[in-house]
Amino acid sequence: MQEDADVLLELAIDEKDPETEQEATLILTQLLDKIADFELECMFSGEHDTNNAMLTIHAGAGGTEAQDWVDILMRMYLRWAEAKGFGTDILDLQPGDEAGIKSTTIMVKGRYAYGYLRSEMGIHRLVRISPFDASGRRHTSFASVFIFPELDDTVEVDINEKDLRIDTYRASGAGGQHVNKTSSAIRITHLPTNIVVQCQNERSQHRNKDIAMKMLKARLYEREQDLQAEQRQELQGEKKEIAWGSQIRSYVMQPYRLIKDHRTNQETGNVEAVLDGALDPFIKAYLLWQR
Repeated sequence: MQEDADVLLELAIDEKDPETEQEATLILTQLLDKIADFELECMFSGEHDTNNAMLTIHAGAGGTEAQDWVDILMRMYLRWAEAKGFGTDILDLQPGDEAGIKSTTIMVKGRYAYGYLRSEMGIHRLVRISPFDASGRRHTSFASVFIFPELDDTVEVDINEKDLRIDTYRASGAGGQHVNKTSSAIRITHLPTNIVVQCQNERSQHRNKDIAMKMLKARLYEREQDLQAEQRQELQGEKKEIAWGSQIRSYVMQPYRLIKDHRTNQETGNVEAVLDGALDPFIKAYLLWQR
């Protein structure tokens, strides 16, 4: 790729051809993007960093405004995944009462999807003039983002069928002609932990159950990993960071425009670019901070 760019640049200089120069610039830009991706991937050290990722977003405090915030975040992650060349499937989507989304779960498919996205786990805070407030007041809304790796069959997680409550319901989101016609959507509750997973992506109830069980397996695995980490830190006399409930990033649109990650102090005033999927600077800063 670099050789191609060198040849095109020489040709552009010799012939003073702006179109050839633009073509060489495009190739160099693509090369730099690949180098940046490689640098990030060199920082991945987690056991499941190469796996696909399950990304779940829940609306927090803020009512309709918070549900609209979930919709914005979902679009941000979908655009980021598209730019990375990752595939995505919306496994579950619960629409808001008036607008937006109450919760959604997305499968992001691609090498290192989990490695990239685990930096996004936590509370995301939005400050803006709400389009749903006729008085034009500034609102603060919250959404929680959870990231779990898709586990392969080599990872064993014991799940007792007696511990499960399985409910069927009619899909409520945008999901094709079958929506609201058949009770193909599946909700599984793991009674000992009260973990709830649901899937309405497929037409087949059986297929939705298989995917929901995968989601439950990932949630239970991560829960066990967290419990073990807590026990190790207690033995070492360390205080555990409350990562699951902490506010990791603020997206401020009023009275100024700034996105700031509170863990790494990475920030930018280009709010539109980030909400359009330009997350890599924040991901890279997190990986460096974690190391």
